[in-house]
Amino acid sequence: MRITHFDRKLGEMKVLVETLEDLWHLERVLRNGDKVESRTLRSVKFADGKEEKKPVKIVLGVESVEFAESANRLRVGGKIISGSPEEFVQRGRYHTFDFEAGDKLKIIKEWKNYEVSRIEKAVSESRRPLIRIIVMDECNATSAILRGYGVSYGPEFSCKGSKREGSYDEKVRQYYGEVAAYVSAHPEKFIIAGPGFAKDGLKEFMKEKYPKELGRVSFENCSTCEKSGVTELLKRGVIAQVAGEARLEEEERLLEEFMVHLHKDDGLGAYGVDEVYSAIECKAVEKLLILDEMLRKNKKVEEIAQMGEKLGSHVFFFSSQSDAGHKLGGFGGVAAILRFRID
Repeated sequence: MRITHFDRKLGEMKVLVETLEDLWHLERVLRNGDKVESRTLRSVKFADGKEEKKPVKIVLGVESVEFAESANRLRVGGKIISGSPEEFVQRGRYHTFDFEAGDKLKIIKEWKNYEVSRIEKAVSESRRPLIRIIVMDECNATSAILRGYGVSYGPEFSCKGSKREGSYDEKVRQYYGEVAAYVSAHPEKFIIAGPGFAKDGLKEFMKEKYPKELGRVSFENCSTCEKSGVTELLKRGVIAQVAGEARLEEEERLLEEFMVHLHKDDGLGAYGVDEVYSAIECKAVEKLLILDEMLRKNKKVEEIAQMGEKLGSHVFFFSSQSDAGHKLGGFGGVAAILRFRID
């Protein structure tokens, strides 16, 4: 994402959407009552009965926001407040923007500090390379893509040979060839990990067939070729070392730290809106863990976030689409690690 203009006093921010992750970040900061301005096409009926789509600039009062990852777009709907040319714009009528990568828009709202921080983080994330991950053993390989909002999974590969067959070595090379071709077809950095010698065999195969690609591949160890192998790499911080980006790993570590306090029953872990609010009032919160979607659903959670920032707590927003985010949702979407016990 790129910020092309920001006037905090007027509440105006112009942004250029560059990636799918940018759409997700925007979905998290837009809320009912905000205004969004962009260029779009509007159907116009003329006196002779003909209907044409005309380019217009429209300002909407936001009433609905939906991030559709499968469609690679952000849908923002609401009533038209103003627009130009005026003869092609009907104020008060409903309209929907469908934003995609490459689109420009202006957001007009009363910006909260954590909302500005999220957008600035999206700008920072847009500069980092996308990371692709493959976890594999002698039989199967699972691919994944590290995105700003979580991990999505790609194609799977399998070795179609059996050690009992005479053509087993040939089938293994075909298996390595499919995985290596996938790596070669994508320019991003790769992490390839697994529990056995398959990753080493792939490395030797790539030295022979794809030597130029090895410079952007990191080979690591993990205990499984299933999706849980990707989670294992996240928890160990391997992806942070390769990508230089630790947000998802940080979520896993923070949640694990919170869980340790709960299991110890040392009074330094709090969860649920009311319990965390009480801890904030006592100025006891060191680290505040908030599920991002709770900010829109619950005004008290928004107040907790603002109080935490003012009181110097470290505030972390978890993606509702990440594994750690799903787990945090089980604790009411809000948790805290405390500086001292509250009785």
